[in-house]
Amino acid sequence: MRLGVLTGGGDCPGLNAAIRAIVRRALHEPDTKVLGFKYGWAGLISGETVDLDLAATKGIVHRGGTILGTSRTNPYKDPSDERPVGAILATLESLGIDALVPIGGEDTLGVAMRLHEDEGVPIVGVPKTIDNDLSETDFTFGFQTAVQIATDAIDRLHTTAESHNRVMVVEVMGRHAGWIATYSGIAGGADVILIPEKPFDIAEVAARIQHRHDQGRLFSIVVAAEGAMPVGGEAVLSAGETDAFGHTRLGGIGNWIQEQLEKMTGFETRTTILGHVQRGGTPVAFDRVLATRFGVAAAEAALTGQFGTMVAINGTSITLVSLASAVGKLKTIDPELVAVSEVFFG
Repeated sequence: MRLGVLTGGGDCPGLNAAIRAIVRRALHEPDTKVLGFKYGWAGLISGETVDLDLAATKGIVHRGGTILGTSRTNPYKDPSDERPVGAILATLESLGIDALVPIGGEDTLGVAMRLHEDEGVPIVGVPKTIDNDLSETDFTFGFQTAVQIATDAIDRLHTTAESHNRVMVVEVMGRHAGWIATYSGIAGGADVILIPEKPFDIAEVAARIQHRHDQGRLFSIVVAAEGAMPVGGEAVLSAGETDAFGHTRLGGIGNWIQEQLEKMTGFETRTTILGHVQRGGTPVAFDRVLATRFGVAAAEAALTGQFGTMVAINGTSITLVSLASAVGKLKTIDPELVAVSEVFFG
């Protein structure tokens, strides 16, 4: 049997652990070979591959990024252009790929679902995204590492905020879902957490910070997801650019909040935008283990012909779920968790 593996979308801590696990499990079976496609769907279109054997995947469990490379290539970007999908099918046929295991988030796995449903490509998906916004799985690998990075940053900002009696605004990733902001905000002791799921009133945020100062707490930490937006407004955009999947590049809400809070309260305010540092570096132990479990389960599903599925974690168990259900809607933050975080606001 010949398995194909690719990593698409944004890079994410734990990708190499997942690749390693797929290879190790697949090569336990006789007459099995694993090919990696370079740079996501772009590698399938161009036919650029690399052999994935024991030597190629040795010593990578702790490495960030992806040894296969990645891109935001979308074969369905232009509905009238059938050439990218045709090239993918030709590559799979010419290389004799019996099953494809794409590792990605909503966009990568959305393409995978269409290829499976429209073209009959045998696919088992593996969920990765630091945003933790894929449905049907409690967690995606990469999320816990991003949360730890953001929490460490908040911890460090606490000391400088207290030293200077400043308001610190920390902008973290999260386009449509506030998982990173909520988890890191709770863990880091943030005084206000702003998320895309719940538009905020900047005057109320200012009032909470003023109340803290009135009580003698002369510094505050505000954590904001990049997709957070004021009531009646829109997400603050850093540029009008869109990627291959139609997503506008976000960034800048932290700076806007800083300006408004300084104007409303008169308190010195500074912004830290964590950006891509949340994706980089060594994955934490949880993500290494989860990615490994996902990889083993995905290889087993592919070897046994359980296609049109995605591996997932529900509770502590690794399961197989419908790929269509997993990408059908985004998993937004649980209102109960939001309520927990708001206990500590102000």
